[in-house]
Amino acid sequence: MTEYTPRHASADTGKDSASAPRDGTSDRIQAAGVPRPRTADELRRYGPNLAEAAIRVEAETVATDLAREKDRWRRGFTRRRVIAGAGAVGVAALGTQLVTTKYSFADPASNNRTLVIVFMRGGMDGLSIVVPANDANLKKARPTLVVPDSALLAGDSRFGLHPQLAPLHEFWKAGHMAAVHAVASPDASRSHFQAQDCLERGTATTAVHTGWLDRTLTAMGPGTTFRAVAESEATPRSLVGTEHKLTLDGIEAFALSGPSNLRDKTMTALESLYTGFDHPAVDHALATVKALNQARQLASQRYTPVAPYPGGGFANRLKDVARLIKAKVGLRVATIDLGGWDMHTNLGTVTGGEMRNSVTDLANALAAFATDLGPTIDDVTLITMTEFGRRVSENGNAGTDHGHGSLMLLLGGGLVGGKVHGKWPGLAPAALDNGDVAGANDYRDVLAEALERGFGVADVKKVFPDHEYTRLGAFR
Repeated sequence: MTEYTPRHASADTGKDSASAPRDGTSDRIQAAGVPRPRTADELRRYGPNLAEAAIRVEAETVATDLAREKDRWRRGFTRRRVIAGAGAVGVAALGTQLVTTKYSFADPASNNRTLVIVFMRGGMDGLSIVVPANDANLKKARPTLVVPDSALLAGDSRFGLHPQLAPLHEFWKAGHMAAVHAVASPDASRSHFQAQDCLERGTATTAVHTGWLDRTLTAMGPGTTFRAVAESEATPRSLVGTEHKLTLDGIEAFALSGPSNLRDKTMTALESLYTGFDHPAVDHALATVKALNQARQLASQRYTPVAPYPGGGFANRLKDVARLIKAKVGLRVATIDLGGWDMHTNLGTVTGGEMRNSVTDLANALAAFATDLGPTIDDVTLITMTEFGRRVSENGNAGTDHGHGSLMLLLGGGLVGGKVHGKWPGLAPAALDNGDVAGANDYRDVLAEALERGFGVADVKKVFPDHEYTRLGAFR
């Protein structure tokens, strides 16, 4: 076997560690990210040939700085962690993360609309937000929690809106907002995890492993590096799959950290590291360099929204999405999570409580987003989803428990707005599903209609393979 000659000190042990192999590949390998290959045979385990193996090993090398970062990196790679943690040794840190990531470089498709999915995690109570008006059954089931008819904002002939949706009411009246009630998944689980997993995969069968938005990206066709963005710490289940997406927590965070005077040298080194190799990793790495440069350009331009956004992570992420849309970087799909909807206690009334607070935050943030977009709102479709609704009757703790039928809110262009769409089964005892709002409308019909009518996806069967789509009429 070919032996290595010790040269560098190990960051972990302080002892000498291996040098370069004798075939002339790089001698900058250090024992930081992977077990130290001491022979050419050991090195070959990391790639199909010595040259590529050396690149992969070097891609894990982060010198002494990575020693302090080890625990954070072991918790799993996201693009944000890889890039933000790379610093002056970003050349090494990017490699192996990018090897298995698929990128598309084509120009944006002719359809330049953006789909924004907001997942309301916890199981949002639709009966408190879009309220059946003058409903005796609801008043009987919720004697202390029902929103009084006198407090409701005008919705349509059957429903009123929670008064804290007032910032969005003008959009509702202008036809830029609508809703679908009694929405459900074929999976009747009351487990948050199972119900979210079913909705985000877009199917009730476990045989489908990719997320519905990943399949949507395939159906939409190629686009820019920024065509899909998850504003999050981790990639949501709906985007899991082979299509390219970026997971980031703000444009400013999508950057190489470390001294600014090393940034240009690091970027040049990133390009040089992969230049001259005929391998998909070349495209992957250069795509990320391109994304970093674009993000740097955006971050360097002070962004002043048309309308002020309220504070908080949700509003900040919406502002970031609006910024990307207005910058015309080819954003086709964006996802944002908003938690806090599991209100078993202290749901409250229109004068106070968790529901009032959450609806206030939601409405203020969405109204700022829509106002900030201005006329561009016509090129955006925002859809809220939640894993399930709540039981019709209030519980003994001034809250509601897990139910079935839920609510989806729609905001943007191309809507048949100002009304609640879909079948409404009512709240009479005989119409309920074991005490829950019946799932009269399949959530996939809402999503499929949005894709077909607004995003040019002609064959929605490729996105929802085990569902026969029925149009609800919510989109023009």
